[in-house]
Amino acid sequence: MIGFVRGKLVAKAPPQLTVDVGGVGYDIEAPMSTFYTLPALGADVRLLTHLVVREDAHILYGFGTPEERALFRNLLKVSQVGPKMALSILSGVSVEGFSTLVKLQDTASLTRIPGVGRKTAERVLMEMKDRLDAIEEASQKMRIAGAMPMTPASVEGEAWTALVALGYKPAEVTAMLKPFAGSGGTTEELIRRALQGAARA
Repeated sequence: MIGFVRGKLVAKAPPQLTVDVGGVGYDIEAPMSTFYTLPALGADVRLLTHLVVREDAHILYGFGTPEERALFRNLLKVSQVGPKMALSILSGVSVEGFSTLVKLQDTASLTRIPGVGRKTAERVLMEMKDRLDAIEEASQKMRIAGAMPMTPASVEGEAWTALVALGYKPAEVTAMLKPFAGSGGTTEELIRRALQGAARA
């Protein structure tokens, strides 16, 4: 099992990114919450990983925090939830937000995530009730071991975090920032442009 990768970020095109580790390029799929914490191309990056082995492919998934990876791994244990859907859920709601949905058994909010139907949402919320503690324990073990990712915050990542803190849903923030990706400027300028764009929509 590959626990993490650290190297130079050489490509990023959601949901895939490529990290050059000692001359070997690792193609990694990641949720949007991780994408918005990535540094600029050419910078060093460290991501926690999970390897999914299929008959036709070995796919590496990357995460910016222990909580994201722990949630991804627990979602894979839910019947009929594969890596693609688990990635969609992580892209559509924060780990903290997901925990709240599970505690409230809020099916309606979970079905707003693309690809998640009502029956699937009900099954996910029911089966994850007993796994929230496991996610917290996994993240605590990672932090105690000092295995936190060393990913520098990007302007987009700081803006994404700030907009979520303002009350916008992660999926909404992703859509708000998408038109301005790579446009440059400060975090404050990016937030202002995103809010202006949302007001005009």
